[in-house]
Amino acid sequence: MIERLKQVRESLPPCEPPLWAKTGHAQTILGHLIPSVDLRGRGKPHLIDLESAGERIHTLHLEGTRPTVVYVFHGLGGSIDSGYMRRTATIASDAGFPVFLVNHRGCGDGAGLARGTYHSGRGDDLSRVIAYGKKLYPGYRHVAIGFSLSANALLLLVSGARGDVLPDASIAVNAPIHLEDASFRLASGFNRIYDIRFALDLGHYLKANHPKVRNEMKPWDDLRRFDELYTAPMGGFKSREHYYESCSALPHLKNIRVPTVLLTALDDPFVDGAFYRSAVVSDQTILHLEETGGHMGYLARQGLGYYRWLDHALERYLSIF
Repeated sequence: MIERLKQVRESLPPCEPPLWAKTGHAQTILGHLIPSVDLRGRGKPHLIDLESAGERIHTLHLEGTRPTVVYVFHGLGGSIDSGYMRRTATIASDAGFPVFLVNHRGCGDGAGLARGTYHSGRGDDLSRVIAYGKKLYPGYRHVAIGFSLSANALLLLVSGARGDVLPDASIAVNAPIHLEDASFRLASGFNRIYDIRFALDLGHYLKANHPKVRNEMKPWDDLRRFDELYTAPMGGFKSREHYYESCSALPHLKNIRVPTVLLTALDDPFVDGAFYRSAVVSDQTILHLEETGGHMGYLARQGLGYYRWLDHALERYLSIF
């Protein structure tokens, strides 16, 4: 499988940006703003039990005919309704794959279903979803796709650092494999626009899932402050620094056990590609670095228009299954 994944990487055209999306910021912002397909009505909700009694997460299951199940996990502040989630599910479903679109703890339609919070280290939650899918689809192949925060959690899972039930293959897109560095980058310069958005999203998340917890965030506070006040203590970590250190996937990449594509863009505003270039990875890992793409933007030139390069790349990678 690794050789086939390598062939896909080598055969894909580079993500050559249109003139109006030359920078990582333009890729990130426009990739988010351009509308995506709507999946409502196409799937059936499944609630999956977590390790603590009474806690569940919400997923949307789309049936298929091919013998490979695809799991799709969203990034920070997202849900199964995020544009990249809907597009990826559409690609997989249209190709005949059964699909699980997964809301993290308390996200989207799963608000209020879990007491614990989601974070970059929740490889155990991803593991429970995949275990659920393996019981529903015994004898099938199982492939997981994680975006941003979930990509980091997925790498922890497939390296054996967190969670027990692994997928048979995985694709990690724009994973912030060094969490503290990513947090500092978000807090500086133009990146503050993303930081403010994440902080606002997490404030809404806190209100929806933990209404009795007082939100002490100020309008000017950043994600680092949220992680200090809420993510770390509510996630069982000693401190914000303990959370960042123990949940960063970078030192675990050398232990990846299943065929895995690490896909990122070198102009991602808050994920430093240098960590990918210098990372020690296992022989089960395909490193796919694009010069352009921003943070999950990947808008590529096509004549006078554009196309979503990431959607095309994921479709090609999934085609080998």
